Amino acid sequence: ALQCKRREKDIQKLLLSDYEVSLSEEGCYDFFVKFKGPDGSPYEGGKWKVHVYLPEQYPYKSPSIGFANKIFHPNVDEKSGSICLDVINQTWSPMFDLTNIFEVFLPQLLLYPNSSDPLNSEAAILHMKDKNLFDKKVKEYIAKFASNPIDFASHTKKSSKAKGEDDSDLSELSETSEIEEDDEEDN
Repeated sequence: ALQCKRREKDIQKLLLSDYEVSLSEEGCYDFFVKFKGPDGSPYEGGKWKVHVYLPEQYPYKSPSIGFANKIFHPNVDEKSGSICLDVINQTWSPMFDLTNIFEVFLPQLLLYPNSSDPLNSEAAILHMKDKNLFDKKVKEYIAKFASNPIDFASHTKKSSKAKGEDDSDLSELSETSEIEEDDEEDN
């Protein structure tokens, strides 16, 4: 009961923040948040729909998060949108809440990619070898996949489809509370 109250409190705080949030029909475990690329980064001007899933053990277990629209980044799987977030894996604690993800963790990830632990090796190699070409590719992805207005309706409807489809979508998300890298590769 305490975990459920905490979950509701954190979601309420996120809803009252400057972020656009769309709760799915599944309730407060599963929702989308509009996230803008941080100023001063190659991702500036981009708009992403970030899928957040709260495990039953939240806040003791970190949320699973993933990009719903494509992003070119060393630590984001291009196909699934799942995020390799060692920052969350190693530092998540019940002291953090959902706003920390969008105010601290994701901006840090986009500002300071970790190319030595990639989920997208093409992005990692480009980021290490040719920063200008990397930035250009990021801007191309923004123009193609992250410059249109965010459509929450497309995913709200999706949640009313067959349960099997939803489960496959969730398996694509990063399991951010898993520390072992081998587990993430199995997803």
